[in-house]
Order: sequence, then C-alpha cells, then structure tokens
Amino acid sequence: MTMASVTKASVADIMEVCLLAGKIMLKSGAETYRIEDTMNRIAQTYTVREVHSYVTNTGIFLSVDSLTGEQSLTKFLRIHERQINLNKIADVNEISRKITLGQLTIEEAHIALQNIEKAPLLYPFRLQLLAAALASGSFTLIFGGAFIDFLPSVIAGGVGFFLYSKFNRRSEVKFFAEVLASFTIGAIAYLFFFLGLEIHIDKVIIGSVMPLVPGVLITNAVRDLMAGDLLSGLARGAEAFFTAFAIGAGIAIILALLM
Repeated sequence: MTMASVTKASVADIMEVCLLAGKIMLKSGAETYRIEDTMNRIAQTYTVREVHSYVTNTGIFLSVDSLTGEQSLTKFLRIHERQINLNKIADVNEISRKITLGQLTIEEAHIALQNIEKAPLLYPFRLQLLAAALASGSFTLIFGGAFIDFLPSVIAGGVGFFLYSKFNRRSEVKFFAEVLASFTIGAIAYLFFFLGLEIHIDKVIIGSVMPLVPGVLITNAVRDLMAGDLLSGLARGAEAFFTAFAIGAGIAIILALLM
C-alpha cells in the first residue's frame, strides 16, 4: 500500500483494524497506554496522516485523517466485558510488530486479529480451576498456615473460584459473584473447623480468596496513573476497590452469621 492508494475505503479498513486490535487488548486487560500506542502505530504504518486515540476502561475513541486531508473519520467502540487474558495481548502485540515491519497487508492483519478474537482461552476451565485450588493452598502456607490447612484451602478456593466463574457469566453485576464466592469460601472454612479439624480459619480464608484478588487490575491502575491516564487509572482503581470490598463483604457476612 502506497501513500497515493489511501482511499476512503482503505481509511475505513485501517480504522477497523485499529479498533479491533484495541478492542481485543482492552477486553483482555491491557494497560491504556499500550492500547493507544498499538492503535497509533498500526494507523501510522498504513500511511495515515494523523491519528488520535483515546481509551477509557469501557470504551475506545479513534480519529483518523487520510494523507490527502480529504477525509477524517471518528469512531467510538463500547466495551462491556473484560477479563484477564495476557496471551491475547501478546498475540496482538506480535501482529502489531509484523504490521510495523511491513510483513502484513491490511487484509491479512484484519484476518489475523479476527482469529485472535475468536480464539478460545489458552487454558481450559478445568485447568484454571485446578490452578486456582492449588494456588489457594499454596498461599495459605505462604501466609503462615500449617500443612493441615492446605487441603481445606484447596477445596474452599476451588469451590469459590468455580462459583465466581459460573455466576459471573450469568450475572451482569460482577459484585454479586464476588460476594457469593467469598461467602462460600468463609462457609467452607468454618465447616472444616466445625467438623473438628484444628485449622487456622483466618489463614485458610486469606489463602482461598487470593485467586479472586484483582492483582492485574491494581497493577494496571497504578501504571495508568503513573503514565498520566488519570481517568482510566481512577476507573480501574475504583473497580479494584469494589472487588476488594465485595470479597470483604462476603467474608464479613459469614462471620456475622456464625460468630
């Protein structure tokens, strides 16, 4: 594609590729600066005169001017669902590098990004569940729990993660899924205690809720604030706060009922 070949149709195609790349990255939990930089690089590589991108936690704004200055397009893309999928972020970054090096045409880039968007999770849910359960037991040991606390933490963490994953898909409000998961974790921890096991309930609960803690979200919020993306940083920080609040609320409810 040469400068003279940038027509109205090609400018629209460039915007579609940029928005698709930004959409995949935002839905996968990428930082704001990374999304904006990726879209800008893609547009500039495909001989766009000027490009402006603005990303928030729930939407993407993109404005593109053709080289001739005869056409200026602006589009907005609303994002409703977000999850952590670092594999897709890495894949989009790889596509962006190939575009920058001139190894992909606009059509090839669009097809490659569509394949990334449709690709299933790298790890099946059963493996995620197993990892969450084992991580819960490991965190319990790290936080000072005894070996007798390991199995209750594995069970509580696994059940909590399972309920959170299933309920979160059916509910539009993630807050309730997090409250339900943490409530269940607290209930299971107390169940083992009432059955006569001399476990450290506090250590079991702390270790079991760790897979629910929004670590990536907190990291991205701090990174966005440091980069000057105040709106996105505050939005991510607020989301992380409400997640932490939901986890604490679920545990507080079960403690209030049983103590």
